[in-house]
Amino acid sequence: MPPLNSFSGNGNCGDIICSLASQSPLTPTDLAAQAAGAGGSGSGKPRFSCPHYAQKMLLNLNALRLDSRFCDVEIKVGGATSVHAHRAVLSASSAYFEAMFRPELGLSEGKQKTVTLHSIRADILELLVEFIYTGQIEIEQSNVQELLAAADMLQVPEVVDGCCEYLCRELHSSNALGILRFAEAHNCTQLAEVATNFVHSNFPKVALEDELLDIPHTLLVKVIASEALRVDSEYQVFNAALRWIRHDVVPRRQYVFEILSHVRIALVPVGLIDQAIGECRDVSLKIALRSVRKDLTSRRGQLVPLRVCPRVCARKSIYVIGGSRREQSAGWTPTDWIFESVIKYDIFGREWIESAPMEIGRILPGVAALGGKIYVIGGERGSQILANGEVYDTQNNNWEPMAPMNVPRCEFGLCTLGGTLYAMGGWIGEDIGGSIECYDPMKNAWRMVGDLPEPKFSMGVVSFEGLIYIVGGCNTHSRYLTDLISYNPVTNEWTKLARMQTARCQMGVAILDRHLYVVGGNSSQQEVLRTVERYSFDEDKWTMVSPMTVRRSSPAVAAADGLLYVAGGDQPCEINFYRAQITIASFECYDPITDQWKVCPDLPTSRSEAGAVVV
Repeated sequence: MPPLNSFSGNGNCGDIICSLASQSPLTPTDLAAQAAGAGGSGSGKPRFSCPHYAQKMLLNLNALRLDSRFCDVEIKVGGATSVHAHRAVLSASSAYFEAMFRPELGLSEGKQKTVTLHSIRADILELLVEFIYTGQIEIEQSNVQELLAAADMLQVPEVVDGCCEYLCRELHSSNALGILRFAEAHNCTQLAEVATNFVHSNFPKVALEDELLDIPHTLLVKVIASEALRVDSEYQVFNAALRWIRHDVVPRRQYVFEILSHVRIALVPVGLIDQAIGECRDVSLKIALRSVRKDLTSRRGQLVPLRVCPRVCARKSIYVIGGSRREQSAGWTPTDWIFESVIKYDIFGREWIESAPMEIGRILPGVAALGGKIYVIGGERGSQILANGEVYDTQNNNWEPMAPMNVPRCEFGLCTLGGTLYAMGGWIGEDIGGSIECYDPMKNAWRMVGDLPEPKFSMGVVSFEGLIYIVGGCNTHSRYLTDLISYNPVTNEWTKLARMQTARCQMGVAILDRHLYVVGGNSSQQEVLRTVERYSFDEDKWTMVSPMTVRRSSPAVAAADGLLYVAGGDQPCEINFYRAQITIASFECYDPITDQWKVCPDLPTSRSEAGAVVV
C-alpha cells in the first residue's frame, strides 16, 4: 500500500486536514528542534505537521482570554477600563511587554498583577490585544493614527505596517504633509518616503491646502529645497513660501531670507514678484521682498542665489508628434509629407531635439500624456483612417504598440481623466463619429462608454477638474462652431456653457492657469486666424487676448512653465493663382502676465496637423 499523503485528523484537531511534510533538506536549527521534540531521536523521518494548528491555538488562547481563564495580568487604561491577558502571549508578540515582564530586569510590572499604561486609549488597547490573539484588526480613518502611535509604543510592528499601508492608500493633497510629519515622528521610514514622494509629485496642489500653513519652517525648507518638486513654474514654490510666511507673519518673517534662498527666484518673473510686493500688508515683509527684488535685478546675489538651474523634475519638454509638411518649393509625394518623426523642445535649454520616431506616420492623431508616458492614437495615413496606437516611454526613448480603438478615428478628441484615456468623435470613415470610448492602461483595453450630443470632428477636447470640455469644431450642419460643452463621465451629464466669440475649427487648445485657450484655426469666413481667446472655468466667460504674430490653422499647442506654446500649422499661399495651404515652422509663446507673444526657435522643419504634449 503506498504511503498516505494526507488524512483527516481526529478529535484532537477537529476537522482540520493535516499533511505529511515534504522530505526537503533540514537546516541545523530544524534538526535541533526535531531532535528535541522527538526525545533526541534525530531519525530524519518525515515529520507530521498540522498547517492550521497555530491558528487553532490562537483561537483557543483568545477564547481563554475572553473568559478570563488562566489570565495572569490585568492592564488598566483610562481609569476603570481594564484588559485581562496572558503574560506569555503578550511577551511573544510585543518586545515592549517582553521587556516589561522579564524577571531578570527587575521591573515592578514583572511582579504586579495589575499594570497601568498611560498615553493610550482604552479602545485602542483592546484592538491591539485582540490583534495579538487573532492576527486581525480593523484599521479605519477614525483610529489609524492612534493605532499606529500605540503599536509603535508597544512595539507591535505588524500593526505599524498595516497602519502605514492604510495611510499610503489614503494619501491626498489635503493630508500628505500631515501624514509625512506623523510618519517622521514615529520613525515610519517607508511611509515617510511614500508621503514625501507624493508631496513632491503633487506640490502645486499640496501648496494650496491649509496643511501647508501649519508645518514647521524646517519642514517647509526641506520640501522647497528639493530637486524632486514637480512644478509647472517656480512661481508656485515662491507663492507657497509667501503663503506660509503671511499666515503668521510676525514670528515667521525672521525666516524670509532663509526660505527664499531655496526658491529659484531668478526663474520667477519680476512682474509676479512686484505683484506679491503690492499685495503685501506687513511693512517688514514688504521691505524684505523689495530687498530681494533689488538684489535680483541688480544681480548682486547677496540675498538670493542668481545662478540657479531649474529643478530636475521641473524640467519639461514639449513633444511635437507626427503631422504633415507641404512647402511651396517642394515637389512632394505622400511618403514625404507624413511624419513618423518626433521632436521635443527643451523649454529651459530653448532647443529642439530629435526623439525616437513612431512606427507609423500619422496626420491629426490623438495625443495625450498619462503616467509619464505619451499615447499617440488614431489619425490618418494617406487615405486610411487608423484605430491603432503607440506608447512612448520617455525614460527609455522607445515606442511600443497598444490595443487599437474600437473605431478608427481622425480629427477626433483625446484627453486623460482619472487615469484613463477618453477618445470621442472624429471622422470614422466617410461619416462623422459621435461615440465615446475609454482606454484602461492597466488592462490595455478600450470600451465604449457613451455618445456625444451630436457627431463632431475637428474640435478641441481637454479635461479639467473631473470634467471633459469640448469646444468648437464641425458637425453635420456647420463647419465652424462656437459651442462649448462639458461632460461628466460619472453622471453621464452634458452641460452647455458660454460660447466662443469666434466660430472656428482646426484650432489648437490647451489649459493654462485655470483658463482654456483656443488658438488660431479656420473661421466661418474661410480665414486662417491669428486670434486667441480664453475661457475662465471659474467665471464661465470668454475674453480675447493678444493675437499671435502669424496666422495658423491646425497648430500644435501646449502649456508649460506658465507660458502657452504654439508650434507650426498651416498658412494660405497663392501658387500660380491657386490658393493653397502650406506648412510653417514658426514657433512662439504667450505670457499671460504681460499679454504678449514672444518668438521662439523655429521647428527644424515646417509641420502642421501634429499633436503636442508636455512631459
